[in-house]
Amino acid sequence: MKTPSPLPGASDVESCDPRALPMPRLAFALAWGLLWVLMASVEVQDYWRNGHSGIWRPLVWQGTSCLVSTLLILLQARLVARHDALLAKPWGWFASQLRWLPLVSVFFVAIVFAMRHGIYALVGERYEHQPWGELFVYECIKFSAYYLLFVAIFFGIRSYVAMVAARLRAERSQALARQAQLLQLAQQIEPHFLFNALGTISEIIHSDPQLADTLLARLAALLRAATDLTRRPESTLDEELRLLEAYASIMHERFADRVGTRFEIDDGLRSCKVPTLLLQPLLENAFRHGVERRLGQAQITVRAERDGVGRMRLSVQDDIGQLLAEPVFGAGLSNLRERLATRFGDQASLAVRARPGGGVESVVSLPCVS
Repeated sequence: MKTPSPLPGASDVESCDPRALPMPRLAFALAWGLLWVLMASVEVQDYWRNGHSGIWRPLVWQGTSCLVSTLLILLQARLVARHDALLAKPWGWFASQLRWLPLVSVFFVAIVFAMRHGIYALVGERYEHQPWGELFVYECIKFSAYYLLFVAIFFGIRSYVAMVAARLRAERSQALARQAQLLQLAQQIEPHFLFNALGTISEIIHSDPQLADTLLARLAALLRAATDLTRRPESTLDEELRLLEAYASIMHERFADRVGTRFEIDDGLRSCKVPTLLLQPLLENAFRHGVERRLGQAQITVRAERDGVGRMRLSVQDDIGQLLAEPVFGAGLSNLRERLATRFGDQASLAVRARPGGGVESVVSLPCVS
């Protein structure tokens, strides 16, 4: 027994875990780099405006701050996803991110100024700054302001990622529900088709046992193929047409020389996906409501043709059937119409109408999905 084919791209969102969705790293890295280029440019201009020359000192000041800040941001980016469960409660999320701020700010100031003292010592100079107490207070406040800004940015990013994950989960759930519904509807056709075919055979089992035996053998082969297809909500048009030809061969045995079936198929459409057993109810109706109920020679034509760009028109028509003024859809056609609506919405349609020259035509218009 075959299992339903997985949905395209389902593995990509199988878990829909926000932590599995990448943050916009390139965009963030570019913005981060531009920020520090701007800050370094401003520092150099201020340095020159105060009557100094050269650029290495302001570049050291901003470079050390940039290096340590980048390391802290990378660490924050790795840890921030652990608190995604709190995104629905912003105050709780911000509290989880800010609880380490006092320690992180002291660490930042200590490491940055240690690096500056080291670099100055390497070039034989002394790095002068405010007294350590004033320095720590001022630099920690300044760092905290930047830290709060980037925590807010991280909150926005993680909220967006969580929203995308929730949307993917919803889409995945809807796709699975739609697939299950289509599979259920397709499987409902199997017993409906079986009962009608057995009814046809039962009518001749006493009058022509040999023909009934032949039809049962062909029906068994057809049901094996149909059962395999109904495990999937969709099949190719080529697979559908092969089933249709097998069904037509059974009915030809039943009606001998009274009916002919012609297939006019655009071969470029054979690879298009269609709901499983899409055309079988239409062909069955042509036999049961046309050929069976009226004497005389009948001709049934099955067509598949293009209906604009990316669309196809499938039809089953006979030249002997009669249509009521207000046609009533039976179980087969109602099932088919529901499957089309579930799979394609307003993009697909089913129509049954009388032909101008006599007979009935059933037409399905739908997108050609490869």
